[in-house]
Amino acid sequence: MKFARWLRALAPVMLSLLLLVTACSKAPSRYAEVQKETTGRGAQTAVVKASEQGSTFNKFFPDPTGTYRVVPAQEKKGFAEYKLNKDGKNVAMLSVSDTANLPAAALKYQNSTESVAGYPSVNQGTMSTGILVNNRYQVKVLSRDPEFTQADRVAWLQKFDLRGLAQLEGAEKLTNLPTTATQKAQAVVKQATDDATADVKALQPPVAKPIKPAAADDLPPVLIPQPAG
Repeated sequence: MKFARWLRALAPVMLSLLLLVTACSKAPSRYAEVQKETTGRGAQTAVVKASEQGSTFNKFFPDPTGTYRVVPAQEKKGFAEYKLNKDGKNVAMLSVSDTANLPAAALKYQNSTESVAGYPSVNQGTMSTGILVNNRYQVKVLSRDPEFTQADRVAWLQKFDLRGLAQLEGAEKLTNLPTTATQKAQAVVKQATDDATADVKALQPPVAKPIKPAAADDLPPVLIPQPAG
């Protein structure tokens, strides 16, 4: 009887503890919420072992400037993303991804006719602009505010440390065909080089051909006078 009363008195306490533990185990962390949000936007999952660590990309993101703040949002293998906030409002998302995990992401740059900072560029819809660095690393700016225009996206793409990103060792381990923009640039350089070479040759004086000495068989016979008999 006493045990039953003790059990009834303890039951509410045990139930409260159980609910508290369950709630804590299910409460998503702040990072998990960001992970879910960004994954829902189509951020690819890294599957290639040789993919760069997301932390490697952090140092290539732009620094805060003026009223703009660059805030970390997500980092995982092959991908890093930051929020670009202005006056406390999220106006754009900045990201760097390793296309080794998703080669199809690099293919859309093959027919690019535009470039930003010397790298092939494409617009994805009306709210996103990306470039491909060394045929591997995709750098993107996604507008979150309609007032953040394509010109703004291009300006912020150029604020990345693209030169540093291009020097990553992994950039030389994955090669694709040259893009249309790259092929055109190469053709222009080759034509200019050929024209310059032709101009130099035209300015050079003609080289006189050396006079070849006559062979012994080609010389006229030599008459030797004979003594009178």
